[in-house]
Amino acid sequence: MSLEKVRSALNAAVCAIDGSPREGQIAMAEAVANALSDRHHLLVQAGTGTGKSLAYLVPALVHGIRVLVATATLALQRQLVERDLPRVKEALERELGREITFAVYKGVGNYLCLEKMNADETNADAEVLVDVSTLEKDARRLREWAEKPGVSGDRDDAPEVDRRVWLANSTSGRECVGADECRFGSECFAVNAKAKAQTADIVVTNHTLLAIEIVDSHPILPERDAIVLDEAHEFMDRTTQAVTEELTAGRISRAAAMTKKHMPGKLANAFEKAATGFSDALADYSEDYRTRSEEQRRLEELPDQLVAPIRKVKEAAEAVIGAINADSEIIDPDSIAERARVKGAVNEVKTTTQKLLRMSEGSVLWFEPNFSTLYLAPLDVSSVLRENLFKKSPVIATSATLSVGKSFDPIARNLGISDNSSDDEGEADEKEGTGIDPSNVKMLDVGSPFDFASQGMLYLPRHLPEPGRDGPSVEALVELGELIDAAGGRTLALFSSWRGVEMADDHLRRVLAELPINIITQKRGDSVGSLVERFASDPTSILLGTMSLWQGVDVPGPACTLVAIDRIPFPRPDDPVMSARSAQADQSGGSGFMQVSLPRAALLLAQGTGRLIRSVEDRGVVAILDSRIVNKRYGSVLLNSMPPLWRTSESAVVKDSLKRLNLQYQEDGR
Repeated sequence: MSLEKVRSALNAAVCAIDGSPREGQIAMAEAVANALSDRHHLLVQAGTGTGKSLAYLVPALVHGIRVLVATATLALQRQLVERDLPRVKEALERELGREITFAVYKGVGNYLCLEKMNADETNADAEVLVDVSTLEKDARRLREWAEKPGVSGDRDDAPEVDRRVWLANSTSGRECVGADECRFGSECFAVNAKAKAQTADIVVTNHTLLAIEIVDSHPILPERDAIVLDEAHEFMDRTTQAVTEELTAGRISRAAAMTKKHMPGKLANAFEKAATGFSDALADYSEDYRTRSEEQRRLEELPDQLVAPIRKVKEAAEAVIGAINADSEIIDPDSIAERARVKGAVNEVKTTTQKLLRMSEGSVLWFEPNFSTLYLAPLDVSSVLRENLFKKSPVIATSATLSVGKSFDPIARNLGISDNSSDDEGEADEKEGTGIDPSNVKMLDVGSPFDFASQGMLYLPRHLPEPGRDGPSVEALVELGELIDAAGGRTLALFSSWRGVEMADDHLRRVLAELPINIITQKRGDSVGSLVERFASDPTSILLGTMSLWQGVDVPGPACTLVAIDRIPFPRPDDPVMSARSAQADQSGGSGFMQVSLPRAALLLAQGTGRLIRSVEDRGVVAILDSRIVNKRYGSVLLNSMPPLWRTSESAVVKDSLKRLNLQYQEDGR
């Protein structure tokens, strides 16, 4: 692939969006082009404002290969297919002399299921809708939308309805009967979306779907020549989440109810009895568990009182699956579909119970009392990523935050590109053919077009006490209130716990009561999108939130001139997976803190800090109200992972700057 051709196409795309050339974007595009041509892996850190989506899309389209782009967030997925690609399509088609196609590919559960929506009998999921007028109205609106010609059936395009309504009209991949057996196979929204994606140049999907395919080693996504992992810093965690098994009494009871309706009799009764036995045992265990401390969420083994009930559920589920498999004489389409749904639901229960009873050393087991749920997750996913992803096709992994302390080593280890062992051991592994050839991996930091040192200030107060486990200190809350007052609102305040959010809300509503500052406080379950819209539309407002606001929030301009962070976001001590990974590192002679906790905190802190400067016009302050970042030796690693803002510990300097900035915006009417 000619780099000159790539530069020319990139220039055409940039002109199409009225942009201007950026050195980092050009450098990244050339690196991506080389990776696709030579078929090597590329880790590329591209700071905010680089325009990284065009930097990987354009070389892929110039090369003329099929590329799968996997994103962590719905916001980026929409940006790619609704904004970036449509805006440059025509210009690139002229430049390349051919048609360009792109598509979105999602899991089956993201589309309406016409078979389920038109089933003659009420299904188990739909029974909850009966006699609830608001749900009936939602169901009617959804049906009316689905009957319109040309609709996608995609949940993101559908009218907003209650989660239960969507559940009653959609199905999971395991419960889907398949297009060949379904009477709506030719009309199926999911099948049509998949067909469109099969022939597209660029297919956009999500981390979760790709992770499921990788771990199961079963193709569910379209064939491709290369993969782009955008927001790659999240991929290991998304992979872990995607393959985490969950077991609840409700899930088993639902499968038992579906079984009883489809095939009433002895086996269904036995399954229902096992489901009831597990529900009772779990309720008793949950009651006992509530007396324990939070640190005991992680379990070394399956609790004794749950072993027998889980085994009975497994045996009952196996018997039901055996009976369904033996019953091959059903020819009625509705019955075939119902059988597939029942088999899928029961099979999920069977699979989870089997894994719980055969828990391996490489797994993490824990109990979540608030939801009465047992979870089982893999301790490490790097080896499966190495074998089923990086040894299969070239991967471009990119993010604004990939390096920790200017090193790509932590992310390379997490993704499975490099070995977790020492260098010597890694070389030995390579000789045995188990690793990735280092010469087949390139790493690049293209920086950012923003002048962080002149656009922003990093406030690091040394005088504040170290944060405790009970939330922000009184001194930190006082400092936060004074900073917000100086900024005239215009603040995104990020907290590492709900406790911190609640304490800040209580304090700020008292000390800011006389000021024209609107306080928007995130509550559990709130839509992040609507919160951010409210915040962005009111320059005098402040938004207080927890971890879901640390990443992906994009509010350029005067509405966000202060980003305050309550503490270094180290993993919580009771986080089962992170604590297990940390313990494993310690037991292997390493350091759980340096290998697990610090890299994770560094990436999150860099993401949080990155909420401030979103355009070349932005100005403001990031305040980290945790003195450990300047008073502890590891602070340098954290600071070297963040944008190079101008640093100070002088409170008066920071507050004067915020006051001047606020006054300027007020005079400009912003």
